[in-house]
Amino acid sequence: MSASQPERGNRQRLRGVVVRDKAHKTITVEVMRRFQHPRYGKMVRRHTRLSAHDPADEAHEGDTVEIMACRPLAKTKRYRLVQVVERGPGEALVGQPPARPEPEAHEEAPAGPVETPADETAGSASLSYQGSGSDDPAIETPPDGDDSQDHAESPAT
Repeated sequence: MSASQPERGNRQRLRGVVVRDKAHKTITVEVMRRFQHPRYGKMVRRHTRLSAHDPADEAHEGDTVEIMACRPLAKTKRYRLVQVVERGPGEALVGQPPARPEPEAHEEAPAGPVETPADETAGSASLSYQGSGSDDPAIETPPDGDDSQDHAESPAT
């Protein structure tokens, strides 16, 4: 910018999520704003969908982007892409660490029969079933493939 030209004022900058990137050099960004309801005082969320110019087609669905107001570029395009702030699921920005740490994998108990010591069972069966899909530990069901017995009847002791 030369000395003879006056400096431009600050332009509106918004941050939102890309919801559509199918058009060439155009993205649709959903911007969420939160405000307090004037009468009831509850926090309210409103979503606005804006079309923005993306000359390099670098933003994709799910990306968090920053857009800036500009002159009208098409019938509905009044914003242009400034930068991709965070990539959506499946893609990472080149040269930057991941936005969220990866969750650690947890080991689960084996889903098959587990042997119990004989002194604890005191005459009952030596196998107990875990991982049967039921959340109730009192209900024991045999593993798949043993459907020939009726599970409603209790075994005779």
